Amino acid sequence: MEKAQVMDAQAMKRALTRIAHEIIEKNKGIEDCVLVGIKTRGIYLANRLAKRIEEIEGKSIPVGELDITLYRDDLTEKTNNQEPLVKGSDIPVNIHQKKVIVIDDVLYTGRTVRAALGALVDLGRPTMIQLAVLVDRGHRELPIRADYVGKNVPTSKTEKIVVQLDEVDQVDGVTIFEK
Repeated sequence: MEKAQVMDAQAMKRALTRIAHEIIEKNKGIEDCVLVGIKTRGIYLANRLAKRIEEIEGKSIPVGELDITLYRDDLTEKTNNQEPLVKGSDIPVNIHQKKVIVIDDVLYTGRTVRAALGALVDLGRPTMIQLAVLVDRGHRELPIRADYVGKNVPTSKTEKIVVQLDEVDQVDGVTIFEK
């Protein structure tokens, strides 16, 4: 059951613009930076951030895709003992000695980010790994926090945050649902 819309298309656009500015400011530009989106929605957010950063800085930033399927600690629960669907990672540059900014839609327990860290370290040794999320809903199970947050949305564990992106859902928005 839908409870509340917490972000519409304009709010998402403003949040991503702010995050783009924060990434540029914190890293003193975008030299040696790479955006890496976690499949699926993180990739679209990473592409949107790259576009905003290019508009601001006048130069492009590499964007990669990270598939964390095989790095999940809940793989058997998620796949019901079936073969997991691995889509593969695609990062166009070597991440060794780069500042990698991992992008995801929602930060919840931290387990997805932990899996992403494992996948990244297998690909190389970045100078630094940062995390940008559109929504931080709390309830962390691991000591992980985002460097860049579009919106903090305190939730109960009985609620679900749904991020819809135009590229996948033909609409932009963030909504809270009661489970």
